[in-house]
Formats: sequence, C-alpha cells, structure tokens
Amino acid sequence: MCFYGPVQRRMGLLGFLRLSVWQNFLRARHRGFSGNVDGEGYILGGVFVIGAGDQGILLEHREKEFGDAVNLTAVMEAAGKISPRQSAE
Repeated sequence: MCFYGPVQRRMGLLGFLRLSVWQNFLRARHRGFSGNVDGEGYILGGVFVIGAGDQGILLEHREKEFGDAVNLTAVMEAAGKISPRQSAE
C-alpha cells in the first residue's frame, strides 16, 4: 500500500549530486541494506506515528533528501505514548 498524502514531495535527478545523499547511500550499504528499484524513485518518504483518538500525530519525519532515515528510538518512544482506545459504552 502506498500513501503519498495530499502533496507529493519529489527530488529530481539533481538530488543525486548532493554529497549527503551519497553519504546516506554508503552508510546504508555498509550496514547491509541493499534496497530495491520498486516503486516511484523520486518521491521522498516519511514516517508518522499517529495516536489513538484525539492524540493526533505523535511523531512526524519527512525525508529532506534521499536516504534521510528516521530515528528509530524516537519512533519507539512515540509508539509507546499511544494510549489505548476506550471502548464506547
């Protein structure tokens, strides 16, 4: 399933000329991530942790460039803040 949101954020071919993008690529490759070529390669991704009920968005991470990874510790902390939904009586 793909959700691109109301506005697709893209980075064109010139994005590959950024030094930080290559550093991200080399770091991921060194850690064993091989990636794939499935899907749309120019759309920047993101991670959202959304709480139950009225909690709203607990964490938002939007890629600023290719390979801009989310902090997994922050994701786990945000997920831990999700309160259980109360059943309607």
